[in-house]
Amino acid sequence: MTAAAPDVAMAKPLLAALAGERRRASPVWLMRQAGRYLPEYRAIRASAASFLDFCYTPTLAMEATLQPIRRFGFDAAILFSDILVIPDALGQRVSFEEGEGPRLKPIETAADLAGLAEAPDWSRLAPVFETAERVRAALTSDVALIGFCGAPWTVASYMIAGRGTPDQAPARLFAYRQPELFARLIDILVEASAAYLERQLRAGAEAVQIFDSWAGVLPPAEFERWSLAPIARIVAKLRAALPDAPIIAFPRGAATELGKFAAIDGLSGIGLDTAVEPRAAAAALPARLALQGNLDPLALLAGGRALDDGIDRTLAGFAGRAHIFNLGHGILPETPIAHVERLVARLRKTG
Repeated sequence: MTAAAPDVAMAKPLLAALAGERRRASPVWLMRQAGRYLPEYRAIRASAASFLDFCYTPTLAMEATLQPIRRFGFDAAILFSDILVIPDALGQRVSFEEGEGPRLKPIETAADLAGLAEAPDWSRLAPVFETAERVRAALTSDVALIGFCGAPWTVASYMIAGRGTPDQAPARLFAYRQPELFARLIDILVEASAAYLERQLRAGAEAVQIFDSWAGVLPPAEFERWSLAPIARIVAKLRAALPDAPIIAFPRGAATELGKFAAIDGLSGIGLDTAVEPRAAAAALPARLALQGNLDPLALLAGGRALDDGIDRTLAGFAGRAHIFNLGHGILPETPIAHVERLVARLRKTG
């Protein structure tokens, strides 16, 4: 692993927070901070034939990763990629349709599942690791690099349905009707995701985040089986390989199940979605965890008083805890750049 030595790591506010250090000014990065709301991103996106081609071209992915750092001075860069590169590397057909999102060849039968590779084609993902190496070398000494993957449940939901759906009903039905087959898919994704994150860390990432964007659609028993347990397995595997790796989990919509997530051994931080009340989370979740979040992306889009009040509530709610300022979900493409600038200026002023 190429992570910084402890004294150097503590000079990076994000890594300090993940080590449990409380600072006067919360470090800040935003989910989807690289993307369509930036004119410089839209300009370079046109140079690639497809979104996957963009992700697999290190010069372009590196530029997209660095653009929000140059413009806003965030405390962390997050590697520009997509959670669906894992299904792609496992041999599932994946594409992205302009204005419609991802399209995959759905997994509907045991034969479809058997058509997947047992492990990712690492040569397919080599450009991602090259991007991590390049970005890490380009960052200043105070900015951390975050790698990521999608959680098995969220990734599986796209693999089963072949696209995003409002409540992931196709995957939920598949898991009810064919639990052994679904468990096999989850097992493949646990192994692939843990190995993928390890390779990102060895290539230059200094922390990783596991996105379970669709955790909230699962009822409690299914939540434990398909969301909580697989992520705990990934964390355990990663810790066994790289004991000091900082790991953040983002179980969007986990609500009353957050306490179970927070109990995962080896987790460094937990991302909180917009619906979580900061004071309640700060009081209920273990002090060893850094809490990340959770400004409403719509407050950032609205700007003005709504933005200022949201910032104040978030900071007040997490006061006294190691905290990483972020949104409760990804930044919206319509967000004005001036609003992001105001957010960062307000946070820097608190320091």
